[in-house]
Amino acid sequence: MAKIHMILQGKGGVGKSFIASTLAQHKHAKGKNPLCIDTDPVNATFFGFKKLNVRQINVMQNDEIDPRRFDDLIELIAEAKTDIIIDNGASTFVPMSHYLISNQIPTLLSSMGHELVIHTVITGSQALMDTLTGFKNLVSQFPDETCFVVWLNPYWGAITMDGKQFEEMKVYLKYKNRISAIIRIPEYKADTFGKDLSEILQSKLTFGEALENATLPIMVRQRLNIIKKQLFTNLENAAAVLA
Repeated sequence: MAKIHMILQGKGGVGKSFIASTLAQHKHAKGKNPLCIDTDPVNATFFGFKKLNVRQINVMQNDEIDPRRFDDLIELIAEAKTDIIIDNGASTFVPMSHYLISNQIPTLLSSMGHELVIHTVITGSQALMDTLTGFKNLVSQFPDETCFVVWLNPYWGAITMDGKQFEEMKVYLKYKNRISAIIRIPEYKADTFGKDLSEILQSKLTFGEALENATLPIMVRQRLNIIKKQLFTNLENAAAVLA
């Protein structure tokens, strides 16, 4: 049985590709070789990570899902012997979600012996309401057996509303039984850890590539190694869902 990890969120620029690449790197570190796919027709950021051998598959035709292209993706998934990580862009969030639900893809994958895991991200500041709405739309429309993993990304600001943390918010309390794991991305100082992380992401480098790059300053590599360990530890805490 393969696990199909799909990253879905309607808000752009909240860290979907970062999540996809981190998840892929963690699996590689565990000796696994996941099939990585980028379906974003506009900003194929995940595809840029050459070390991860990401395949780009455009399942869109204009503003709609192209059924034949999506059928090809399902055929690829059906034959999978290893886990699959799919990064989906914000521009295709609505049609992709609708197509998955209307064609009963979660049930289909289950009948093949696969498990669909939906990863979504919540971030702070002005994007908080948009990402909460995206999460609500996903969890309320997908069937009960669908596994959800919520990533909390404080890059744009603290994930709080009226003094309440995510786990205290109404949307979490209503749907908490649908959430299999919560993964927290640490908050990094913009001028050190945050800058170092941002630069390797812009360069589409994995942590391994960066740590082996002798041209990077020692302290930059040290901070990146700390970030890697923090993220991988948080993933380990959700091992039952992600393994």
